[in-house]
Amino acid sequence: MLNRDEVTAVSQREPSPGTPVVWPAWLPPEAAERIVAAGIPAPWAHQAAFADALFHGQHAIACTPTGSGKSLGYLMPIVAAAVHGEVGVEVDSTRARLTRPRHTALYLSPTKALAHDQARAAAALGPRTWRISALDGDSDEAERRFARDHATFILTNPDMLHFSVLPHHQRWARFLGSLRYIVVDEAHRYQGIFGAHVAQVIRRLRRLAAQYGAEPTVALSSATAPNAGEFAEALIGVGPVRVIDEDASPSGRRTVALWRPEKSLRDDTARLLAGLTDEGRQVIAFVASRQGAELVSMGAQEVAKEPLKIASYRGGYLAYDRRELEAALHSGELRGLASTNALELGVDVAGMDAVLVSGYPGKLASFWQQAGRAGRRGQDALVVLLARENPLDAYLLEHPELIFDAPVERAVLHPENPRVLGPHLAAAAQELPLSAADERWFGPSTPALAEALAQQGVLRDRAGRFFWTRPDRAVDFIDLRAIGERPIDIIERSTGRVVGTVDMAAADRTVHPGAVYLHQGETFVVDELDRPEHQAFVSAARPRYYTQAQSAFDIEILREVERKRLGNTEVCRGDVRLDSQVTAYLRRDEVTHDVWDTTPLDMPRHRLTTQAVWWTVPAHIAGRLGWAELRMGAAAHAMEHTAIGLLPAFAPCDRWDIGGVSTALHADTGLCTIFVHDGMEGGSGFAHRGYEVIEDWLAATLDRLERCGCLEGCPACVVSPKCGNANQVLNKADAAELLSLLI
Repeated sequence: MLNRDEVTAVSQREPSPGTPVVWPAWLPPEAAERIVAAGIPAPWAHQAAFADALFHGQHAIACTPTGSGKSLGYLMPIVAAAVHGEVGVEVDSTRARLTRPRHTALYLSPTKALAHDQARAAAALGPRTWRISALDGDSDEAERRFARDHATFILTNPDMLHFSVLPHHQRWARFLGSLRYIVVDEAHRYQGIFGAHVAQVIRRLRRLAAQYGAEPTVALSSATAPNAGEFAEALIGVGPVRVIDEDASPSGRRTVALWRPEKSLRDDTARLLAGLTDEGRQVIAFVASRQGAELVSMGAQEVAKEPLKIASYRGGYLAYDRRELEAALHSGELRGLASTNALELGVDVAGMDAVLVSGYPGKLASFWQQAGRAGRRGQDALVVLLARENPLDAYLLEHPELIFDAPVERAVLHPENPRVLGPHLAAAAQELPLSAADERWFGPSTPALAEALAQQGVLRDRAGRFFWTRPDRAVDFIDLRAIGERPIDIIERSTGRVVGTVDMAAADRTVHPGAVYLHQGETFVVDELDRPEHQAFVSAARPRYYTQAQSAFDIEILREVERKRLGNTEVCRGDVRLDSQVTAYLRRDEVTHDVWDTTPLDMPRHRLTTQAVWWTVPAHIAGRLGWAELRMGAAAHAMEHTAIGLLPAFAPCDRWDIGGVSTALHADTGLCTIFVHDGMEGGSGFAHRGYEVIEDWLAATLDRLERCGCLEGCPACVVSPKCGNANQVLNKADAAELLSLLI
C-alpha cells in the first residue's frame, strides 16, 4: 500500500520497549496487588512520577500520547487515599481508624461517555469496597443521593458541577470538605470559550472547597502541548503545575503516510477502510462530518467482503446504539468503523491496528489524538492522513515536515474574558458573597467587575461584600458550551422512532424542511421542523440527491481595538456583530454534485457578537484596478476563503472554529473589506492570533492562490465546504492579483 502513487510522504517511528519501575513505597500493598491482578504488573516511569507528585501535594499535568496510561498515574494516589483514609499518616488504633477523616476525589471529563468509561476502569483497579459514582444529567435521584452522601470518588462533567453541585454546595459540604484530589481529564479540550467557562467553574469549586476546609491537589491529563504548564495554571487558577511529558510506555512501530486521493476523499477513505478490514485489521476512519461518516461507512460496505463488519459512529446516536457499537468494537465483531471525532475520546478502544484520518482535522493535537487510537497495545500501527481538497491540506502535502516534525500547537485559553468571568462572579456571589479576598480565586480584575455588576443591578454591594439578591439562579444564565437550548429530536413520522438528535444551533442547516438526513445507512427527508417542541419529523426516502443550506450574512463593527499597517492596506481587530440566516437550500446530485435546483426557506435570523480581524482595499488600489463592484466582491470572497482555510496553519484552531464575511463596499469602512471572525459568542482568541501573525498568514494565502494548479478555483484554494452561498461568485485569479497589491 505504501508504494501507491497516492502516497506522497511516509514517516516511521521505531518501536520502544518502555521503562517499568517499582510501585511507589507509599502505595498500600493491597492496592498494588489489586492493580497487578487487573493485568498491570508494574507502572511505567511517567506514571510513577505523575503519581508521586500528586501524592506529595504538587499540582501536576501529564502530557503523554494517547494510550500511555495517564489514568493509572492519577488513580494511584486516589486509591491510596481510599485505602488509608488519611494519606501519608500511619493509623495505629481502632479509634483512630474509625474517626479519621474521609478523603474524597472528583474527576471531570468533557463527556459523559468518558466519565462512565473511567468509572469502570477505576472500579477494576481500586479496593472492592470503594464507593465510586458516575454523576451526570442522566443520574436519578437515588444515584445523586448516593454520590452526595456516600461516594468517595465521583466522576462527572463540568456541566453537572456547574448546574447541580456548586449551587447546592451546602448539601455537598461533607464531600467538598474532604476533597483531596481534583482530576481534569482531557484538559486540552478546555480551550476557547468553553475552556474559559470551565476554568471559572474550577475556580468556584476550589473556592467552595476552601470554605469547607479543603485544599485539593489538581491532576490534569492532556495531549502534548508546548505550553502545558502555563495552560494548566490558567485552567485551574493556581500554580506552579509540574509537567510530566516523558512517555515511558512501550510502543510498536508506527507508520504515518500522507495520501493524495485519486478519485475523491470519500471514495478513497471508503476503499481503504474496506481493504484494511478485509486484511483482518481493526480500523477506525475519522471523518469530519456526521453525513460524511455515514457515506464512508456505506461506501465501504458496498466493496468489503464482509460488509456487516463495518459500521458508522457519530454524535446524535441514541445511547443504546452507541453502547452496542462500542461493545462490538471491544469484542472484535466489528472490524471497521467510520466515525466523527465523537470516538476521539470517551471510549477506550485499545486494539486498533490502523487509523484513517479523512481530511486534516485542523490541529496537530487533534491529528495525533486520533492517530493514537492505533497501536495502544504495543502492536505495530498504520496511520494514513488522506488530504481533502482545501488550502490547508494542500499546503501540508507540500510541506510534510509540518506534520511529521512540527510541535503541536500552543493551547489557547483566556479565562479572564470579562464576558465569561462576569457571569461566573455572579454565580460565585450566589454561592458565597464576594469580597476583595476573592482576587485569590478569580484574579485582579475581580473588584472592578464586581463593582460593574453592582452598578448594573446584577449584584448588591453591602459594605464591600457583593450579594446575589435575585430569586432565580445565576448559573442558569451561563451556557458553558455555548450550544444553547436542548437538542432537536429527529423522529420518524410513520413509526414515532427517535432516529437521532442534532444541536439547536445546527438545526437550520441540517434538519430544515426538505433536508436529506442520513442515519446508519438509512436516508430520510425532513418533513417538518418544530422548534418550540424541539422536534424534527422525517420520512424514509431514497432520493438521488443531497441538500446544502445557503445563508446570508451581515457584519457590523462595534469596536476597533487596534490597527497596524501591512503593505498597502491596514489590518484591524476588534468586536463585531454578525447576523446570519439560512435563506435557501440546494439539491445536488449525489454522484456528480451538480446543482439540481434552489428552494427558498423562511428561517429565523441569528445574531452573534464576537471578535474579528479585518483588512480593507484602499480607494487608490480599487481605483487603479477599475473593477466593477461584482468583480471586486468575487476577488474578496475568494481571498477570504483561502485565508480562512490557512489560518489553522498559524493559529491553534480549525476552519470550523472561525468564519468570514467579505463585501465589495462595507457600510462601516466605506471600502471593500474582508473579515475573519471567531465562531463563538464573545470570541475565542483565534482572530486575535490571526492579527498577530497577519504577515505570515496572508503571505501563505497569496502563495496558495498563485501555486494552486487549477484554472478557475478549486477546493484546494478558494472553494470552501462551509461557504454560506455555496461558493458562488468567486474569482481566484483576481484574488491573487488583489492580495499581491495589498501586501
